Amino acid sequence: MKAVVFRAPGQPLEYTDVELAAPKAGEVRVKIAAAGVCHSDLHVKRGEWDAPAPMVMGHEGSGVVVELGDGVTSLAVGDHVVLSWVPPCGECRYCRSGHEARCQKVATVVAPHGVLFDGTSRLSQNGETVQHYLGVSSFAEEVVVPASGAVKVRDDAPLDVVALVGCAVATGVGAVLNTAAVEPGSTVVVIGCGGVGLNVVQGARLAGAERIIAIDVNADKTTLAAQFGATDSIDASQVDAVAALFELIPDGVDYAFDAIGRTSTTEQAIQMLGLGGAAVIVGLPPTGAKASFEPLVLAEADQRILGSNYGSVRPSIDIPALVDRYMDGQLKLDPLVSGRRPLSEAAEAFEDLEFGGALRTLLIP
Repeated sequence: MKAVVFRAPGQPLEYTDVELAAPKAGEVRVKIAAAGVCHSDLHVKRGEWDAPAPMVMGHEGSGVVVELGDGVTSLAVGDHVVLSWVPPCGECRYCRSGHEARCQKVATVVAPHGVLFDGTSRLSQNGETVQHYLGVSSFAEEVVVPASGAVKVRDDAPLDVVALVGCAVATGVGAVLNTAAVEPGSTVVVIGCGGVGLNVVQGARLAGAERIIAIDVNADKTTLAAQFGATDSIDASQVDAVAALFELIPDGVDYAFDAIGRTSTTEQAIQMLGLGGAAVIVGLPPTGAKASFEPLVLAEADQRILGSNYGSVRPSIDIPALVDRYMDGQLKLDPLVSGRRPLSEAAEAFEDLEFGGALRTLLIP
C-alpha cells in the first residue's frame, strides 16, 4: 500500500510503498477515508520532538473497518470509525479510573517507541521495520490499530470532515469541557486561533462562557473565530496582547487557553488570569521548552496552571458525542477544512500548514 514515510528531520517525506501486516488479537484494519495534517506532525518533521524512524506519519483520521483481529467484538467490518491517537489499554490505573487520555501503556510503550500494545509494528518496507506514529499512522491507504483506537461513529456523518474529531476537535473542545470544566458565565481568552484554538473557542461557547476573547497575529483567524463563538478579538500583531486583554477585562479572565504552546504564549496566558483563574496549556511546545512565572503571584491569587493532553477525553464516549454535536449543528467543523489534497501531496500539505496558515488540510488516499 502507499504511505507517507518520515526518515529524519530535514529529509524529504517519502510517498512510497510499505507493507502492512494483518491485525493481531485485539486489533483492526481500517481503510482510511481522510487524514488531517496537524502541528504535531509538523513538530516531528522539523525535528522538534523525538520520534522513532523510519515512521509512517499521521495521527488524525477516519475510515471504514475492513478486517478484525482475533477477539474483537466491539466493532464489525463496515463500521465507520474515527481514529484516536490515545487507544486506551483499559488495564492501567488511569484507564480503570476513567482518565483514559492518561493511559500509561500509550505513554510508555505506544507513543515513544512507535509500536502497538505488544511492542511490535505492523509496518515494514523491504524487510525493514517501519514505526507507527502515536499508534495511528493515518498518512496511508490503510492502518492497523488497537480496537480501542478505532471509535465507531454514526454512518451518516461525512467521514472526511469528522476525521478532525480525532485530534483537533477532541483536543480543543475537551480542554474546555473536560480539563478546565469551564462554568457558564465565565470569561475566557484563547491564544492562537488555528485548528485547535478555534475548537477551544467553540468549546467555550458550548460551556456557556459570557466573554470569549480570541487572540492571534493573523486577523483573518480572529475574524473566523467570531463564527465559532468569540465575542471579542485582539490582533497580537498590532498591540501587546496582555495589555489589550486587560483593557477588555480589567480584572483578568477566569480561563486562559494557550492553544499555541510557545514559551511566550504560555507566559502570556498566566499573566492574563484574574483571581482564581486557570491557565490551560493545550498547544504543545518543542521538547525542552521552558516557561517562567511568579509562584507568589499564583499562590496569592489562588490561580492554577493546567496541562491538557488530548482534551482529557474518554475516546469511546467523547468522540461519538462530538460527532453527534456536529451532526446536530452544535459544532462547526466544515470551516476548519482549508483544503483537500491527495495523499501523494503530503509534502505540499505541510507547506500549507507551515507557510500558508492553513487550519486543516485533509489528505485523501
